[in-house]
Amino acid sequence: MAPQDTFFRSSDMSLTQLYIANEIGREVVSALGELGQVQFRDLNPDTNAFQRTFTKEIRRLDNVERQLRYFRTQIEKAAIPMRPSTDFSDTLAAPLASEIDELAERSESLEQRIASLNDSYETLKKREVELSEWRWVLREAGGFFDRAHTQTEDIRQSFDNDEAPLLRDVEQHAPRGANGDTHGQQSFSEMNIGFVAGVIPRDRIGAFERILWRTLRGNLYMNQSEIPEPIVDPSTNEAVYKNVYVIFAHGSSILAKIRKIAESLGASLYGVDENSELRRDQIHEVNTRLGDVGKHQKTLDAELSQIARSLVAWMIIVKKEKAVYDTLNKFSYDQARKTLIAEAWCPTNSLAQIKSTLQDVNDRAGLSVPTIVNQIRTNKTPPTYVRTNKFTEGFQTIVNAYGIPKYSEVNPGIYTVVTFPFLFAVMFGDLGHGIIMASAASALIFFEKKLLRTKLDEISYMAFYGRYIMLLMGLFAMYTGVLYNDIFSKSMSFFSSAWEWPEDLTAGQTVEATLKGDYRFPIGLDWNWHEAENSLLFSNSMKMKMSILLGWSHMTFALCFQLVNARHFKSKVDIWGNFVPGMLFFQSIFGYLVVTILYKWSVNWQESDASSPSLLNMLIFMFLKPGFVEQPLYRGQGTVQQLLLLIAVVQVPIMLFLKPFWLRHEHNRARALGYRGLGEQSRVSALEDDGDVDGGFGAARDSLASDGEGVAMIAQDIHDGEEHEEFEFSDVMIHQVIHTIEFCLNCISHTASYLRLWALSLAHQQLSIVLWTMTLGSALDQEGGVLQVIMIVICFFMWFVLSCSVLVGMEGVSAMLHSLRLHWVEAMSKHFMGEGIPFLPFSFKALLDEDPVD
Repeated sequence: MAPQDTFFRSSDMSLTQLYIANEIGREVVSALGELGQVQFRDLNPDTNAFQRTFTKEIRRLDNVERQLRYFRTQIEKAAIPMRPSTDFSDTLAAPLASEIDELAERSESLEQRIASLNDSYETLKKREVELSEWRWVLREAGGFFDRAHTQTEDIRQSFDNDEAPLLRDVEQHAPRGANGDTHGQQSFSEMNIGFVAGVIPRDRIGAFERILWRTLRGNLYMNQSEIPEPIVDPSTNEAVYKNVYVIFAHGSSILAKIRKIAESLGASLYGVDENSELRRDQIHEVNTRLGDVGKHQKTLDAELSQIARSLVAWMIIVKKEKAVYDTLNKFSYDQARKTLIAEAWCPTNSLAQIKSTLQDVNDRAGLSVPTIVNQIRTNKTPPTYVRTNKFTEGFQTIVNAYGIPKYSEVNPGIYTVVTFPFLFAVMFGDLGHGIIMASAASALIFFEKKLLRTKLDEISYMAFYGRYIMLLMGLFAMYTGVLYNDIFSKSMSFFSSAWEWPEDLTAGQTVEATLKGDYRFPIGLDWNWHEAENSLLFSNSMKMKMSILLGWSHMTFALCFQLVNARHFKSKVDIWGNFVPGMLFFQSIFGYLVVTILYKWSVNWQESDASSPSLLNMLIFMFLKPGFVEQPLYRGQGTVQQLLLLIAVVQVPIMLFLKPFWLRHEHNRARALGYRGLGEQSRVSALEDDGDVDGGFGAARDSLASDGEGVAMIAQDIHDGEEHEEFEFSDVMIHQVIHTIEFCLNCISHTASYLRLWALSLAHQQLSIVLWTMTLGSALDQEGGVLQVIMIVICFFMWFVLSCSVLVGMEGVSAMLHSLRLHWVEAMSKHFMGEGIPFLPFSFKALLDEDPVD
């Protein structure tokens, strides 16, 4: 029985072989993809993608996927909404092969239909622009003609005007009455007058008029009007403002010149009848054609809307199906038995679930051929799989960003759940800011189901993904804010102070507070310290020493996991060669420093005859002048420090030489006994031995004949030396020297690195005080009625916005990054190997999360 999976270590993994009937290979892989607990190995590493078994099916699905992307492009172009993928996440079952064939045929026919409709629509869209322009020409030109027939008096008055010689010719040909007046209306054809009508871009109308006037020497009469609505060019999708023009001229050659000039400037020419009744018929015809274009648009939108209701589901199905065939291409095919053979890693505790899933597939298929699960015992390093839930997932991501835990080593995520938000809170200690952060995280957790179905931007998704981390950081910040007695830079006086001030006070006099007998403040920092002049000195001294204590505790705790790992891997050399001397070295120096800090806090130096010694000078002289004590802290201090320094120095050669020489001794002894060298290779895969596979297959077949099950579990021992390297004493020695030097130097630098807890806490507190003083505090100090109320409202808004954005947002990110560094560098380096191989199971959920279809 495998041990129960916990967050403390990675899950116990098993290398298995699957013997699957070819007829149900696709169904088995699809079921395992839904389960998401199996990582398949590629048994055809030397075969390129074009020579694999299921290349034809993948190409076909690639074509279907291309067609679906084409549908999606057209749907987005038409601004038609699609159903989100969350609507199908719980309803999509594994499709049958016939359903995939039907989908491929349907997508093929739909592509042809949509392409045909789209091409027709593009053509009709261009025709729609032409018809729209023609309608505007008919409307505007009709007005021109009506005015032209009523302007006889204007024409007569311009008879002697040299600027319109064309109109003089018109007047000469006009019939006259008895009194010499022109009477009746003649058509332009009867007057031998022609015209050109059309549409031209508005920015070219000026150039068009000048070219016509100079070319025709004024022998024309031109009318124009602006089209109020822009006309969209279907080829470029640009909106262009245009003008309608009608040009009257005499002679066919002049009209031909006008048409050529208009076309050269990008103008459009349209036919217009001067008869009003015929124009009405033309307008009616244009409106009818425009209606046909609208009907075609509705037909195309209806087709796309029908596709949009199922497009996301089709894309999910095709993506899953492609993943299934990509996985099947990793299998080996036994021609003799028509069987697919796969190798895969899976959690040992999931074998029963995998067996049950395979049994269900066999039962649905109704095949007599069993699916065999062959568990292989091998010395290959398994991948690392740490089971997480939505609460621990974020903390495990922090660990994995530094390195994947080695298989079965202690997972740093187990203590990161507590230490990461706590160290953050030490730097971010403020009850008010902690409440804001915890409230924001609580809102994300409360609406998490809704937010999971919402497409978030990158920043919002990061906050949502780490919502449980934010919640703990806010709660711990509230706790440390109570300890610091700090809420938005103000103190809380819920309890009586342990300090009292003298009753007789004089202005400008410096006084000292005294303690109230045996009464002490119940929790945290006394609120009277916030009002004292030496408040900053006191809090600096306290927080600096607290940082050293917390750093020592954190690193000692992490160093103890080195012992846990060594015991688990049964490596005595790591216990006696690394852990024991490393722990003694660290505790002899910095453990002693912590003890002196605690001892110094326990002594009442005001009642003592001796002065309070400097611990920093004590630590420096401990190395520079062993045995010399400038200001003794206790009796016999010099002797104790000499002994501790000697213990620390002795551990250095032990860490340097014990492990390399121990390993060389073990290696030489093994070679003398005739054991196989670690570098010698053996079989990697069970498939390389036909006898073992046949024997396993036959044994499973016999067991099935006796108990009638559809899935069999057999075990097989296969040992290989792939994971071992040839022992080289020089490499081990160099590695150990580097490790020793790094450990000894890091003990000093890492302990000093924890002083960032003090520095960030001080910076956060002082920034909060400055913000309060410059905004809301200054408004509260003013005197006045309405003006003060207005100032309070404005300053409160500024204070709240800056508190949320700067103190909670920016300062929170800064404190989080510093806490992250303390875990990655200072703590995890003490025990974490981080050389694991990530477990990447074949999972449809992970596939869709990495590459969503919507």
